[in-house]
Amino acid sequence: MTSFIRTAADHNSSQLIDRRNAECRCVSLDREAMRKALRQQLADDLLYRMLIEERPHQFAESLVFVAESSIRRQRDIIAAIESVIAMPAYQQRVLAYAPGTAQFIPKAHGVFFGYDFHLSPKGPQLIEINSNAGGALLNAILTRAQTAGTNAATTQNPEQAFMAMFLEEWQAERGQQPLHSIAIVDENPSNQFMLPEFLLFKKLFEQNNIIAVICDPSELDYRDGALWHGDMPIDLVYNRLTDFGLEAGTLKPLREAYLAEAVVVTPHPRAHALYADKRNLAILTDETALRDMGVAAETRALILGGIAHTDCVHSEDASTLWAARKQLFFKPAKGYGSKAAYRGDGVTKRVFGEIILQGNYVAQTLVRPTERQLKVENEMVDLKLDLRQYVYKGQVQLTSARLYQGQTTNFRTPGSGFAGVVVIPDDDKGDRSAALALT
Repeated sequence: MTSFIRTAADHNSSQLIDRRNAECRCVSLDREAMRKALRQQLADDLLYRMLIEERPHQFAESLVFVAESSIRRQRDIIAAIESVIAMPAYQQRVLAYAPGTAQFIPKAHGVFFGYDFHLSPKGPQLIEINSNAGGALLNAILTRAQTAGTNAATTQNPEQAFMAMFLEEWQAERGQQPLHSIAIVDENPSNQFMLPEFLLFKKLFEQNNIIAVICDPSELDYRDGALWHGDMPIDLVYNRLTDFGLEAGTLKPLREAYLAEAVVVTPHPRAHALYADKRNLAILTDETALRDMGVAAETRALILGGIAHTDCVHSEDASTLWAARKQLFFKPAKGYGSKAAYRGDGVTKRVFGEIILQGNYVAQTLVRPTERQLKVENEMVDLKLDLRQYVYKGQVQLTSARLYQGQTTNFRTPGSGFAGVVVIPDDDKGDRSAALALT
């Protein structure tokens, strides 16, 4: 792990990157290349129609520029957080408010952790961690459909790395037994916005000689010591559910099979409890708590400087939080996809009262996202951006950006969507980079 001191050179580099992101008008998405890449997956145009025509804001038209030092800093922050999450003292704290299913300790680690960052003037700031981050395979396709730029922060062959990850999850639980079948599970998957990615994963698994199904949890049955989809036993569940503790009554077969070790589930309830419950960020940004857990000084500095400060919302703090609301972002502790999240400068007294009454929210220091200006439908549009690092066992597999309007990512507005990332070397002064030609 390397320490990070922000220098004048870093500041100048940041200003250059900000200028490129603000001023570049480049359009980099090659739609014909995208059609070819998607056709290779299903041998027809179904995925292209779903992604480009039915979901026109799934992919942004443009690239995002990021300084090499920023990518390096993000990886240092991730490594520091991972080292704390591995500590028994930390796990004891967060599991105290986790669901019962999180007390079960599987051998599998959990796939696709998403570390989401905003790029602030003082460096990248982590705003949340997701335990079943979507979009990784879509972004792998996107990198092959860019007309310019490279993503030096991404694994050379993301699909191969993803497949190796699932096999590693399986082997952690079952050793060298062959993996025959995978169920990609989400509620009502045919109506999910991310259905195209489910289809891509199904194809990826089948290309590796694994039978794969996409199904609702109600289609699963636990009997005879196995989890079944119809008359097919399921070896592994790729879990895309947002009931992170598998607590709902409708999930009983899956929950019982998981706790009985009759099926491998990834990501699993313990993964969410350790990484993605937003109350964990309140512990990670509490210097006293970090000291009490025995976190080393260098690691504390990285974490406290690299995560947006977060506090759990308590009713007795209502007046203080209301007074400071314009500098805060309120998020549900077990939230996902920006649902029921509110920027404090726009929250009403009624909504604020509901947040206080529910008591399962966190208040996070507002880190304003970087902006990216593009010409969309003959109009100039200001888009915000964040970065997502897809991580497995502490290692970054893929870096992506998301462009959006409004207070949170939504994949619904013109110009928005996943965007490719161009990493600019720290010694680039703006006159040698191929990316400059795009402007």
